[in-house]
Amino acid sequence: MVANAPTVASGKHTVYAGPVINPTTSTHFDILPNCLIVVDPKGNIERLIENLPHGSELQNALAQIGIPDGRYSLVTLEHGEFIMPGLIDTHIHACQLPNLGLGGDHGLLDWLEKYTYPTERKFSEIDYAARIYPEIVKRIIDSGTTTSCYYGTLHLEATKLLADIVRSKGIQSQKCNMDRNCPSYYIEPSAHVSLETTKLLVAHIQNLPQSSAGEPLVHPVITPRFAISCTEQLLTGLKEYVETNPHIAIQTHISENQQEVKKTMELFPDCTSYAGVYDKYKLLRSNTILAHGVYLTDEEMKLIAQRGAGVSHCPASNFYLGSGMARVTKLLEYGVKVGLGTDVSGGNSPTVLYAIQMASNTSKMVAILPNEGGKKFDVAMLLYLATLGGAEVCCLQDRIGSFKEGKAFDALLVNVRDDSEEVLKEWLERFFFCGDDRNIRQVIVQGSVIGGRGRQG
Repeated sequence: MVANAPTVASGKHTVYAGPVINPTTSTHFDILPNCLIVVDPKGNIERLIENLPHGSELQNALAQIGIPDGRYSLVTLEHGEFIMPGLIDTHIHACQLPNLGLGGDHGLLDWLEKYTYPTERKFSEIDYAARIYPEIVKRIIDSGTTTSCYYGTLHLEATKLLADIVRSKGIQSQKCNMDRNCPSYYIEPSAHVSLETTKLLVAHIQNLPQSSAGEPLVHPVITPRFAISCTEQLLTGLKEYVETNPHIAIQTHISENQQEVKKTMELFPDCTSYAGVYDKYKLLRSNTILAHGVYLTDEEMKLIAQRGAGVSHCPASNFYLGSGMARVTKLLEYGVKVGLGTDVSGGNSPTVLYAIQMASNTSKMVAILPNEGGKKFDVAMLLYLATLGGAEVCCLQDRIGSFKEGKAFDALLVNVRDDSEEVLKEWLERFFFCGDDRNIRQVIVQGSVIGGRGRQG
């Protein structure tokens, strides 16, 4: 999209000098007050010098690693600024942003019928999609999200348009598969049509231009909306398709709401669990993203871990629709990959920062429940879930989620506008719990500035 074209100088390196926060695990992150990150013209991290000696001259340091003066653009951070990896939203419905903040007094299934499906129906009109989607994507980017797993609607042309819009943003996108238990005005006519339009969208996304680094920025994702909305014929067709395309990710919902779980088991009486439904159709694998997981049993958690699938923790939505509280500590103990999702518009905010805050609150509530053994999340855990954990859920941890030589430079340049002498860790904590888009000076994807308050143009 022209309005978000890259602004990095062509053919030059970009050098960032100043404080850096870099997650390593769910229990630790590196605090680097005097760091140097050298980004090559393709947007990859060429060098990461964690600790420049005090008093060392920048030009000499760069010359020593083969980057002479005049061959780079320098970004020097001011006091109160730091760089951290971009936020990763592992579950968001782009088509639901017009519905934001409505229907919070309803449970999931009623909310879908009364608010969500009527809103999504509007995207059958391509002119409506063309008017709405660019502003949606811009708002999400400016909130600090550098990678999103977007759900589109069931409409092929509108979702192709969404993919085109987000192409330069490093975002995953897919139309929903849904051929039963949906309103007559918003349902696919058959499993065959659902499968064929999915294949057309996958082909469209795979033919989009690659990044300057020679890799796709938009990845297709197979998206059975949830088990309730898919016939066994459709699930069988998806099973056959994903078995021949093991590299294509899968995303869906699971165990979000008690009524949903009950209805799922009624529709699939031969399965012993909700996770077992997806497993029956070979939809549980290492690149599967399962949203919510509030009512997963221990046995289901074990199965998900065995298959290598991940869970998108959507605490804002779980609270807003009164669905419940996911046992994230238990998921991690079983070895399940976990990231954060905004789940707009079940979640009432499109920013991952709000998901961070709600994840913190959820952990505190679960920790005081009897027999749960949960832990209150500290800053290290919250940072991990919002960055590296999300990258692992998306199977993109080799490219994004943290800073390492060879990885793509997806980052936020944050300004906490603080004149105090607080340590860098406290700047991060202040940003998580008090910050918003006004604190984000730059949003960077593959080395290119695509959003933020400091972006020009």
